[in-house]
Amino acid sequence: MTPFDSIFQSAHFIKSAEKLSQCPLDQGLEVAFAGRSNAGKSTSLNTLANQRKLARTSKTPGRTQLINCFGLNVEDRRLVDLPGYGFAKVPIAMKENWQAHMQDYLMNRRSLVGVVLVMDIRHPMKEFDEMMLEWAANNNVKVHALLTKSDKLKRGPAQATMLKIMKEMKARGVEASAQTFSGLNNDGVDQLREKLAQWLQLENTTEIPVNL
Repeated sequence: MTPFDSIFQSAHFIKSAEKLSQCPLDQGLEVAFAGRSNAGKSTSLNTLANQRKLARTSKTPGRTQLINCFGLNVEDRRLVDLPGYGFAKVPIAMKENWQAHMQDYLMNRRSLVGVVLVMDIRHPMKEFDEMMLEWAANNNVKVHALLTKSDKLKRGPAQATMLKIMKEMKARGVEASAQTFSGLNNDGVDQLREKLAQWLQLENTTEIPVNL
């Protein structure tokens, strides 16, 4: 349990946007979740919010192709679910369009305070992950690596993978942190909430009623 549980459990859908100009007003603070289509990004968001259907999950990777914005019951604090990428069977032109919108968001979204980079702990640092880290380094964006499906590994190998990822991210010039996470057994959910609360500066905020 953390002092911020109720804030994250208040997460609610605001809108979906195809591009940066369609996102909510660029004010306040927001954290974006990014990851390959099969990394468990939607499951991580649902676990964070203790909701089963906040972020849509699908058996078909790559279904999330819009920027999905969620509000919290603290004024101008948001979570953003960025489009998944990797196994989506879409035309090259669509992937290039997606990359352009993602880069525009990361470069120009002033309220963005950090990116949670979701990676399957068994298959980290794929091409998409390296691309995200390059963008983050070039735009001075903080990154928190969320190594999902940690229940698939024993504690020793899981910790070794986390330390290796930390070393690689710092070598790329990214201001980064990392943790293990499992949506199956809620491993790491409190640590994630504490990290996001720090980024979103929730310590001295007041919760407000939300009409869902």
